[in-house]
Amino acid sequence: MFPRSYYIGVERGLAEFRCGRPVVILGDQCVAAMPVDGCSNELLQWFRVAFDVTAVKLAVSARRAYALGIKTQTPVSIETSKELTIHDVLAVAGEKSLPRGVHITRAAKSIRAGIDLAKLAGRLPAVLTAQVRSVERQGNIFAKFEAAAVSGFRQHLVDSLEVAASSAMTLDGVEAARLVVFRNAISSEPVALIVGHLDLSRPVLVRLHSDCLSGDVFGSRRCDCGDQLRLAFSQMQSTGGIVLYLRQEGRGVGLLNKVRAYGLQDAGLDTVEANMTLGFEIDERDYRVAGRMLQLLGCQRVLLLTNNPAKLAGLAETGIEICGRVPLHAPITASNRRLLETMAVRAGHRSIAHGADAALPK
Repeated sequence: MFPRSYYIGVERGLAEFRCGRPVVILGDQCVAAMPVDGCSNELLQWFRVAFDVTAVKLAVSARRAYALGIKTQTPVSIETSKELTIHDVLAVAGEKSLPRGVHITRAAKSIRAGIDLAKLAGRLPAVLTAQVRSVERQGNIFAKFEAAAVSGFRQHLVDSLEVAASSAMTLDGVEAARLVVFRNAISSEPVALIVGHLDLSRPVLVRLHSDCLSGDVFGSRRCDCGDQLRLAFSQMQSTGGIVLYLRQEGRGVGLLNKVRAYGLQDAGLDTVEANMTLGFEIDERDYRVAGRMLQLLGCQRVLLLTNNPAKLAGLAETGIEICGRVPLHAPITASNRRLLETMAVRAGHRSIAHGADAALPK
């Protein structure tokens, strides 16, 4: 385990990426990387001048490369011409086109770290890159860090998680509840809602709920997230339980990319195809933070309220004992049926319409 100081550069780099600015990444190559998402022609030209290159490279994830017809298991770098506009770059990064005759190479580790950083920043998994000729000069201007620090950054966020505040809450239909707010090294704020009075000597009913602004707040009918959240509260009224509200919108791709995926779904793709077309995995969520939250709450044995087998496996890997699965069947409607059927077939989710439960972990 590295000290927190090892990750300070990544913390700064993440803030820079969220603002659309470049960083310098050290590794098998020394490269400057800047997110494609949010870039303009003016920024693209400035990037070329700042790093003294006539043409930059575009790096995309393996999933995005596959959507472009490139057979690869790793991210790739694509040569660009100096005439290429940001519109052309964005088309390659998030739509379905690839200029003819371009040179494609396997992305270096430092470039792959840039793609991972873009994901952490909630951007498309695509970056513009340039070779850095003077590390000393450029490194004093821009955030600078080792590529290896990016690969360990998610675990760093888990390790730095702590309880920041808690308070009693009043909820409709729930006599006693408590809201616990957590924070980590970059001030992300997942929360736990403790419903009723818990007996931690017995398995606790737990719901891992990824935030869904459209469903939880606005009542979108194209998913069942809001219904599942309310059903979880209802099922916990008599037994007590914990809802972990995780900052993992859109199966971990973020709100902006989730809405982009909606546009692709409206054009005919299903939810899995849409995420993969944008360059993401089927599910980008990481449940290590959920395990750490439960440990900080003193909860080691759970009954997991879910239809998603991946949550069982992901939480079990954190050392939390999974004592069983409790199904959570929200209404299936004309608006959400396609999504639920897709997740049943493509991701193994279980619902009223999709088979019986498999054997639970012991």
